[in-house]
Amino acid sequence: MNADATISAAPQHIRALQRANEVRLARAELKRGVAHGGIQVADVVLNPPWEAESMMIADLLMSQRRWGVTRCRKLLQLIPMSENKTVGSMTDRQRRALAALLSPDAMPEPAPLLETRVLAFGVA
Repeated sequence: MNADATISAAPQHIRALQRANEVRLARAELKRGVAHGGIQVADVVLNPPWEAESMMIADLLMSQRRWGVTRCRKLLQLIPMSENKTVGSMTDRQRRALAALLSPDAMPEPAPLLETRVLAFGVA
């Protein structure tokens, strides 16, 4: 009998936990960069790093300051795209559309409350 079998450095479940921890830490760093403004979400969408490939688009959008569930849903309804879609599974067309919506020129300033009420009731 030959006893020269190779033994892996760690069991499979330990390697899986280590990999999951690496991904979690990398995503946290990415989210911190987005929250502090050092990383633009449009850039991540157009050229996703490895840690963002399996990340849901809603998680990425909501990591921006002042972005919550409602704002995220409203933006994704314009494309239309599911909140649960991963960044890596987006088509090129979806990537370009979302990046265009996220550019500073594409986000219109909200109308003042008085003008909104006047327009809603049809009063000029």
